[in-house]
This record gives sequence, C-alpha cells and structure tokens, in this order.
Amino acid sequence: MFTGIIEEIGTLRIIRSSGQSMELIVAANEILKDVRLGDSIAVNGTCLTVTSFTDGQFTVDVMPETFRATSLHNAKAGTAVNLERALRADSRLGGHFVTGHVDGTAVVQKCQHVENSLVMHLSLPPEGLPYVLPKGSIALDGTSLTIFQVMDDCISISLIPHTQKTTILAKRQPGDRVNVEFDMLAKYTFNMLKRQHSSANQPLNKDFLQQNGFL
Repeated sequence: MFTGIIEEIGTLRIIRSSGQSMELIVAANEILKDVRLGDSIAVNGTCLTVTSFTDGQFTVDVMPETFRATSLHNAKAGTAVNLERALRADSRLGGHFVTGHVDGTAVVQKCQHVENSLVMHLSLPPEGLPYVLPKGSIALDGTSLTIFQVMDDCISISLIPHTQKTTILAKRQPGDRVNVEFDMLAKYTFNMLKRQHSSANQPLNKDFLQQNGFL
C-alpha cells in the first residue's frame, strides 16, 4: 500500500528484457536507507519487489501481466522514474490509498501553464471512466492527484510547483503514456453496485450513478 506522495526521482540504470518479462536495475538514494529484500517499492506507480540492492541501486522483476498493463514496456536505460516506499502503519497519509496495481495507461493530450500551476489534460482508458469525478483522487505514474475536470473520456489535473519539481510528471509531453490507478474506493463501490444490479435491466453507467446520487 502506498500514498502517492513521491519520495524520490530515480533512474533506470539497466534493463534486461526477455519476451514480456523484464529485470530493472534502478539507481536511487533516499529510498534505500532502510531497504530490505522483499520490500515493495512503487516505480512509476507500479508495485515491484526488491530482489537485490546495493548502496546506490536496487533490482526488481517485471512479470508479463505488469509488462502489458503499464508503461514499463517502453522503458529505456536513463529514464527518470517516480519512486515511493510502501506506507508504514505509523506514517501520515498525505495522499490517498494507492495499491500499486496499475489499471492501465492514460495519454497526455495537452499541457498548459496557468500562473504557478501546470494543467494537464489526459485521455483515459474507457473502462476507467466510471471511477472518475471532479475533486476525486487518481494516481498518475504513482503520484496522488486531484481530478479537477471530467470531459467525456478526458480529465484535467493541476500540478503545484512542488509536484512539478519532485515528480517526473512535469516533463511529460502530449502523446506520452502515464500509468494510471483509479481510486480504490471508487472501484469497490462500482463493483458492489454492479453486482447488486446485475439482474436489473438498467445498465450501471454514469446516468444511473447520477440518478442515484453517486455523482
């Protein structure tokens, strides 16, 4: 479990690929201070297990399912990545509950500086649209963010200066893909309602949710 508060920007040092599986060696500093074998570290929002480490880097494996569902299959040596250690039970929850189980990828459509903020518009995979609403939470490349606007199949988010400096999101350009994890509470709620109304004729869509006070 993570919070979506990025602790450090690391660098993919070595990538070893074999079909749809990968071994990544990631250069880092801060997150290695208390690392142990088997620890979970979110790399661009993807929960991965530490298989070995030194003072300046750690190694993780990427299995085929993760390879297909995330943007890691496009990774190249030298690429910067967001890093976060798993949440401690005695830590402040500064973002929202993030599992590190990426739902898919979103595509950056437009980036625009508005005073001190960077507003980004992203198109989402269709299956994720029921889980988004204005002022709701979403994790992009592992970063906990607030949704400001929902427009058909797109959302907009706004990065404050601190987030621009401490994550890789501000370097994303139109056409880039980012890992997206939808809010866990929204997914559980939607799935529960879907099961309850599976025998009904009315589809469980945005109109139904609005009529029943969920949006």
